[in-house]
Amino acid sequence: MANTLKLEIVTPEAVAFSDDVDMVTLPGTEGEIGVYPQHVPLMTMVAPGLVVAKKGTQEIVLAVGEGFVEIVGDRVSLLTALAVSSDADEAESDAARKRAEARRNERMGAEESAMVEAAVTHSLARLKIKHRRR
Repeated sequence: MANTLKLEIVTPEAVAFSDDVDMVTLPGTEGEIGVYPQHVPLMTMVAPGLVVAKKGTQEIVLAVGEGFVEIVGDRVSLLTALAVSSDADEAESDAARKRAEARRNERMGAEESAMVEAAVTHSLARLKIKHRRR
């Protein structure tokens, strides 16, 4: 019986995170989901929020967007459009948020509007991680 989980967080661009962890907490659509090794198989939606993984005494925090998670035995695979790690610069994130929010008032097409909303969501996720660390 394994004592760790293989946590993988995958975005369309790349694998955002892949490592063995002791446990992980995910932002489910109905509340937080705590996952330990040998968890019952599960596939469900993930809400935007923080993924917190524990590895020994280390706590790894990533902000994720909406997505899906599959939990099978000792593997947790999360597919999402957004994954941001805790090494984000707070001043840069806040400036990006302000620029994106200012663009919300401009007239633009649906595609450009969706890109602006994604930029706002991304910068807010980065700020959320930084504020959690304090």
